[in-house]
Amino acid sequence: MPLLAVGTSHHVAPLEIRERLAFHRDDYPSKVRELRALAGVAEALLLSTCNRTEIYGIVEPDQQEVFLQWMRTTAGLDERQAGEHLYLLRDTEAVAHLFRVAGGLDSLVLGEPQIVGQLKEAWQQARAAGGLGKVTDRLFQHAFATGKTVRHQTGINEHPVSVAYITLVLARQIFGDLARKHVLLLGAGEMIELCGRHLHEQGVASLMIANRSRQKAEQLALQFAATPYALEELDQVLPAADIVVTSTASREPLIGAELIRRALRARRRRPIFLVDIAVPRDVDPRVAELDDVYLYTIDDLQQVAMANMQHRDAAAVAAQDMVHEAVEEFMRWWHGARAAASLQRLRRHAERSGEELAQRALRQIAAGRPAEEAIEQLANTLTHRILHLPSTRLRQAAEQQDYDTLKAADWLFEGEPEPDPDREPEP
Repeated sequence: MPLLAVGTSHHVAPLEIRERLAFHRDDYPSKVRELRALAGVAEALLLSTCNRTEIYGIVEPDQQEVFLQWMRTTAGLDERQAGEHLYLLRDTEAVAHLFRVAGGLDSLVLGEPQIVGQLKEAWQQARAAGGLGKVTDRLFQHAFATGKTVRHQTGINEHPVSVAYITLVLARQIFGDLARKHVLLLGAGEMIELCGRHLHEQGVASLMIANRSRQKAEQLALQFAATPYALEELDQVLPAADIVVTSTASREPLIGAELIRRALRARRRRPIFLVDIAVPRDVDPRVAELDDVYLYTIDDLQQVAMANMQHRDAAAVAAQDMVHEAVEEFMRWWHGARAAASLQRLRRHAERSGEELAQRALRQIAAGRPAEEAIEQLANTLTHRILHLPSTRLRQAAEQQDYDTLKAADWLFEGEPEPDPDREPEP
């Protein structure tokens, strides 16, 4: 049964497509159960972040398009769009891709650490929903270990080039000194916390935090001496903000063009800088058409990220080598697990046959049959039973000219392949 990784990311799809495949963490359990219910699916895990939505799983060999079709249907993509914006990776390629993701090598910002926590949450949710099995559970354990090794041994994340740091860089480019600027943060998640920390360290004039749960806003505000608000107060606090950073889990835009127009009038046309790092977007794209507004989405941050990643290139090369070694290690385990299952079936068959024939021989001896005859018959019958199916399959392989199977049998039963008559002997 193949291991698959199916999905989309910032590498292959624009924000408009990724929005259609974005899932909130609260949706994970139901979506994982939905995936597991698909025909031929044995294991499944769903990951959805700002930059990617991916499914990892084990499926029957004749159902390798099942995840791809589910994504296409869910997002309402036609065949052309699916071909352009979705990818399907199998076995070794799927493992290598996940390990690169865990190491931060596939992120918008090279080496960003947030993806590890997002992977662990997806793994925990899939486990709780019954989506994981032996292979995917072991796969993600290896992924976590690989990500940890990459970060600790290469130093790929020593220099801050996260989305939060890029937000700070952009703010400096627009306003210069930030000491007199007022900042409004929408949301209370990890990305908002990171942005708040960077901006607080820069000594901005004030920080305001608005969140759907005012209690969470108050808890986060304590870290940065910020003022907490509820989202319902957005219309009141927005005019005071020079810089707005938003990353909520809202399914609909929170900031529309009319809201910004009112804020600009109250600000007497002083510019507003907005960074929308939410997927789906928190800011209506039409806001970008207004004067005195600088709006950046998560895709816009990629250009700035490119300018801040050069010092990580050497670390990335070393990280690639670590990923390659980790992939080989996992594939050895997986192939070994496959072989172990076959060996267990073979051993059970031989043990059942041996026990049955031994009992028969003992009964015959007890009935007066010479022990030598009973043992000789046991040996002959046991040999026939064990070799019957392999012999039948080898005859079928010969009739079908399946030379790979015949060569494998030679190697398996003779210990080494037959010498090649066309090959020159070694000196």
